[in-house]
Amino acid sequence: MKTIHTNDAPAAVGPYSQAIQAGNTLYLSGQIAINPAEGKIVAATIEEQAEQCCRNIEAVLAAAGTDMNAVVKTTCFLADIADFKAFNEVYARHFVSKPARSCVAVKDLPAGALCEVEALAVLE
Repeated sequence: MKTIHTNDAPAAVGPYSQAIQAGNTLYLSGQIAINPAEGKIVAATIEEQAEQCCRNIEAVLAAAGTDMNAVVKTTCFLADIADFKAFNEVYARHFVSKPARSCVAVKDLPAGALCEVEALAVLE
C-alpha cells in the first residue's frame, strides 16, 4: 500500500489519509469543501462547495499521477437532498466520464459542509 498526499488538497482532519493506493486501485477519502490555502470552508453555496470538493479530488488524483477519467465510482453525501439538482450540475462538469455513483442525504457533515464526495479510481 502507498499513501498519497498533496498540499494542493486539504490535510486530513483526523486519523486518515487523503488517499491510499493498493495495487492499481486508488481509494480517495471523502473531500469536503475545505480550501487548502485557507484551511477552512470559504464557499457558501452548494455550487461553490461542490466545485471545491471536485477541485480537491482532482488535486489528490494528480498527486497519484492520474485524473478524473480514472474514477470508476463515487459516493456523494448531501446535507440537504434539495441541493441534488444544483450539486449534479457542478458534478457533471468534473466527472465527464460518468462513473458509477451513489448519492445520499445525511443529517450532518464535518465542519458544516453542504456536500462531501469520495472516489475510487483505477490506475493504469
